[in-house]
Amino acid sequence: MSTVENERLRPRRPSEPPRAPPRPPVPWEPFLRAIRRLDRAVNDLRRRAPDFSAATPFPIWQQTVILAVTAMFTAALILIDEAAFILWWLALALPFLLIASIRMVAVWYVLRRQPKYRRRPVDDRRFDARLPTFSVLIPVYKEETIIPGLVAAMHRLDYPLDRFEILFITEEHDLPTRHALLKTGLAPNMRVLTVPAGEPQTKPRALNYALQEARGILISVYDAEDIPDRDQLRRAADAFIAGGPRLACVQAQLAIYNAKQSFFSRQFALEYKALFSGLLPALAFLKLPIPLGGTSNHFRRDLLLKCGGWDPFNVTEDADLGIRIARLGYDVTVIRSETSEEAPAAWRTWRGQRTRWIKGWIQTYLVHMRHPTRLWRDLGTWQFLGFQVMIGGMILSILVHPWFYILLAEGALSGSELAPANSVLRWIFGVHLTIGYGAAWLLTIVTARGSISGLWAAVWLPIYWLAISWAAYCAVIDLIFRPFHWEKTAHGAGASHRIALPKS
Repeated sequence: MSTVENERLRPRRPSEPPRAPPRPPVPWEPFLRAIRRLDRAVNDLRRRAPDFSAATPFPIWQQTVILAVTAMFTAALILIDEAAFILWWLALALPFLLIASIRMVAVWYVLRRQPKYRRRPVDDRRFDARLPTFSVLIPVYKEETIIPGLVAAMHRLDYPLDRFEILFITEEHDLPTRHALLKTGLAPNMRVLTVPAGEPQTKPRALNYALQEARGILISVYDAEDIPDRDQLRRAADAFIAGGPRLACVQAQLAIYNAKQSFFSRQFALEYKALFSGLLPALAFLKLPIPLGGTSNHFRRDLLLKCGGWDPFNVTEDADLGIRIARLGYDVTVIRSETSEEAPAAWRTWRGQRTRWIKGWIQTYLVHMRHPTRLWRDLGTWQFLGFQVMIGGMILSILVHPWFYILLAEGALSGSELAPANSVLRWIFGVHLTIGYGAAWLLTIVTARGSISGLWAAVWLPIYWLAISWAAYCAVIDLIFRPFHWEKTAHGAGASHRIALPKS
């Protein structure tokens, strides 16, 4: 008797429900599944934790404080009496001095405490079968010119092919980039993922969408122009193995391969060197919150999901996520592995990118300061103060920096003294000038040694800082009128400076 007949004649148990015939596939199911994933990518964070989302309107008290502070500084500028000078000098000096103290710790850390990388058993190929699985997420948008170099850089990653996958994330209407990827010759562990059209069209939205497709227990994020060290995934896995269950993110260092292309790319390279080789490792050493870089960060998938993923409405999603990780009690560390990438070489490209970054930093500060006492309780006193210095102090110092030169020029043109004959103000001015500027120059020179002519390039830092201040005021205007607009940074202009990848 055949199996079918056996099944037909077998008596059913009274409690056993009749078997339904298999449901035929519905043609629109993939479309509905994509829509559900897109909804989670956009709305999951603001539904689960609205106070952590930049999409939630800012409270009235924050708007009132911003307007009151603006009015107070405007009145001080118009009055220009001794009290106004005191207010302005304090505003100019305080954030610079606080940030300078962190920079001096970073100088000490680079010179005295920075540990050397030690080879660990995970580097042994005999342990490859025990390595954690990775999903590498790479959002690409209008990047068809640099796709061949990107795919070549990903081919070079030294990690077992059966232990990691690479997802190239494209937007639905970006056909040229998708065609360029499909023509390049992708490895079996590489695939192209298309994000349906929708708003806001931002990198964090694309990452949230792809995160639902990722299979690895560790998640890595790279940008389209990145060239990571071949062993970076191994070093990240090593850091997670050594870091314990509270380590949520590993940040690799970023370096610039087109530093000599223009003034902006050279200053950008100096800035990155000081940030990733000095400042961020010092923040990790001091156990302060680390505002992440937007690329070459590696996450534990389960902790990333617990933290809510990326905020699709924050245009500097990396810094925001770094603060959220700290608030939820998890750790971030920095590894000594570099990713080379392209710096904006033209003023317009640089200004657009920097405007977006500063707008996102302002969003991040306002989001996490919605409930200051809750933030204090989450972070503790030490990390709360670190947040105020590194995010709030940085924003304030960028905004007030050009007024130092305005007051200096006003005093020179009018023939009056720069400040009233007040010893306290003169002391504040002297400390601000020597420590504030000196710490930045010293950190730049210490971290840039041996890579570019840091001593000569550091001379031009004040000009670069004024350009950053201009971008900051553009960011304030952009935040008012286009809070979620993502200023796309064009890549490929520095292709002639791109590192030549070996064939092996």
